[in-house]
Amino acid sequence: METNRTNKDVLVKGIKKMAISLIMMFAGPTLFYIVTTNKEKPFYIPLLIISLLICAGAVFFAFKGIQTILKSIFSKD
Repeated sequence: METNRTNKDVLVKGIKKMAISLIMMFAGPTLFYIVTTNKEKPFYIPLLIISLLICAGAVFFAFKGIQTILKSIFSKD
């Protein structure tokens, strides 16, 4: 009888992705707030696009991190 074991290398990769997501979850909305309070600045549009991309990246890395962690727990090697 073979038991399922957590693949620790894959688990660490998933935790790293979740850490990147956590950083982006704070950086994106913070930059968005800073940009929207200074609408008269010349870099308003590029910084707004960057902040929205960071927010989207946070969601992407969160999903990929959860998927990687689940793969490390439930995968049979």
